[in-house]
Amino acid sequence: MEERQARTAFAALSQETRLRIVRLLVQAGPDGMAAGAIAEAVEVSPSNVSFHLKDLEHAGMIVPRREARSIIYSADFTGLSDLIAFLMKDCCAGHPEICAPALADARCGPSTAKKKARA
Repeated sequence: MEERQARTAFAALSQETRLRIVRLLVQAGPDGMAAGAIAEAVEVSPSNVSFHLKDLEHAGMIVPRREARSIIYSADFTGLSDLIAFLMKDCCAGHPEICAPALADARCGPSTAKKKARA
């Protein structure tokens, strides 16, 4: 990930509703959620959530897909991983083992994250 892309992603995530949406979609996993369900979960109007979803899609944090008449949004786990890798690249003054726990958590994916949460 280039610095310009990282700045765009951080700008998108710096807004409260958009951060809540991304966290919600990370929890939903690859199945994702319909826009209406997202709006209800984060307690904003459908038009408001559409605005935020477009910004997050542009930033590479979520991906839409059409299922029948609905658009389902999912977290873009590749984009999120790339953002984390951008932050952690060249970390720890030559001691990458310090960063290993953070990188392992970033790679866990939705199913592993759920298992960790239950443990």
